Amino acid sequence: MKIRPLTIEGAYEITPVQHGDARGSFLEWYRFDELAEFVGHPLDLAQANLSTSARDVVRGIHFADVPPGQAKYVTCVSGSILDVIVDIRVGSPTFGAWEAVPLDDRERRAVYLAEGLGHGFCALTEGATVTYLCSSVYRPGHEHGIDPLDPELGIVWPATTPLLSTKDAAAPSLAEAKATGLLPEYEACNKYVAERSRI
Repeated sequence: MKIRPLTIEGAYEITPVQHGDARGSFLEWYRFDELAEFVGHPLDLAQANLSTSARDVVRGIHFADVPPGQAKYVTCVSGSILDVIVDIRVGSPTFGAWEAVPLDDRERRAVYLAEGLGHGFCALTEGATVTYLCSSVYRPGHEHGIDPLDPELGIVWPATTPLLSTKDAAAPSLAEAKATGLLPEYEACNKYVAERSRI
């Protein structure tokens, strides 16, 4: 398993080693020990999600209040997506930056994003199936979104007409979310992750 940091602090791309023969293939798509070596602590598995999306569906940009936030380990088990991580932590050196990683059922890559980062993706195929390992359970009232089509973010989605949920389409822009105090603070996120690393 190869783990490399992305340009946004707290985000990583994971590429597994695949073993194949006439029967098919085998791989380890998640190793808590190898990930913990990079992150500084194990991913507390509190919830596992699975979504299936039609082509051109855009989900996100989603994030949770910190603490406890919600770290995610995301992979595409069927079809392909363009996964997007956004730095929405106020005070971060890369605030407002985003990075995209293609995930599919061939390379079997995954991404890890720490608490406080925003996450979304665009389905590139029909029936794109995505799994998420999450460090905390869904908490109504503590889960939020940023408009994925916000021109200030400037995310280049590979869809002529992105298909959004009503909730995502009504999400505030990055500037609006910042002005209303909705976004996590960079220092608070770092403090929370540092405390997790000492456990």
